[in-house]
Amino acid sequence: MHPLASRIERLDSLLAAESLSAVWFARPNSFAWLTGGNNVVDRTADAGVAAAGYDGEQVTVITNNIEQNRLQEEELPESVTVESFDWYEGTLSEAVKATSQTPAAADFDVTGFEDISGSELRQPLLDADIDQYRALGETVAEAVESVCRSVTPETTEREAAARLRGKLAAHGIETPVALVGGSERAPEYRHLTPTETPLDRYAIVSVTTQRDGLFASCTRTVAFDPPEWLEERHRAATRVEASALVATRAVGKEGGQAASIFEQIQDAYESLSWSGEWRNHHQGGAAGFAGREWIATPDSEAPVHLPMAYAWNPTVEGAKSEDTVLVTESGYETLTEGDWPTETVEAVGFDEQFERPAILHR
Repeated sequence: MHPLASRIERLDSLLAAESLSAVWFARPNSFAWLTGGNNVVDRTADAGVAAAGYDGEQVTVITNNIEQNRLQEEELPESVTVESFDWYEGTLSEAVKATSQTPAAADFDVTGFEDISGSELRQPLLDADIDQYRALGETVAEAVESVCRSVTPETTEREAAARLRGKLAAHGIETPVALVGGSERAPEYRHLTPTETPLDRYAIVSVTTQRDGLFASCTRTVAFDPPEWLEERHRAATRVEASALVATRAVGKEGGQAASIFEQIQDAYESLSWSGEWRNHHQGGAAGFAGREWIATPDSEAPVHLPMAYAWNPTVEGAKSEDTVLVTESGYETLTEGDWPTETVEAVGFDEQFERPAILHR
């Protein structure tokens, strides 16, 4: 069954709850969620070249005449009706406004339409999403770990990032975030945008990737001649991540909010003698059809859904731990699990243990 069939119930509920006749999505993640297709031509644009709408009866895609045939033949299921307008006669927004039933809502700027975010519709994940996620996560982990095994102390951060982007692109995976930091910069900064600096003693390699609308993040650390403090800090980061995962499941089963998870993250840092370290970098949150559907904060009211993918990414002054993990009521599945050495760590404040990626020594 195409993923489109599993979306309709949520869309019907939205239309009824908001007293809408139609809803439209042109942002790439929600377009992909609804149709399974890709509406991106210009990656710098907020909205794609097509909008997908639902009116309670059918899904319709509107695009310009340049894109119509390609989208019909390569991106969209046969059940989706595609309508087009001449590219020189107007904009996508104008075409949607002229076509749609009203009242309507859209996730891009359409005059007279209500604003809507697709994030709540995309949560929790459905079975079809999870199957695609497993394939994405496996490939992402393989690419990141392969690059980590190929670099040397002389490799520059940019060289490592370029290798990584190339490997992922060969599998149809985009890399909106590729961070590589060597031993000179990793202890100083949290977002390691790559430079010409050599990796030297160790490196942290992090990615957020996207394919078919789904996003997967992971981080690996490779060491050549690491500073003596790296092991301790890396282990602290893995324990905070483990604590966040246990808290996610507990809060999700209770139908709670993200702030409750964040409280457990704060407590974990404090118990590990890194009180306040959470202030230096966001800790992550729910993943899915966005790099983060939401990022947890101390007062976040975002609902915690199960089953859902979560990418927690705690840092400890030169160390980081991160994977994309499917959390369900019954347990956990690391979607970005690869062939990497692991260490057993205990979640802080919980009687649960996890296998988390260790530092690869080369």
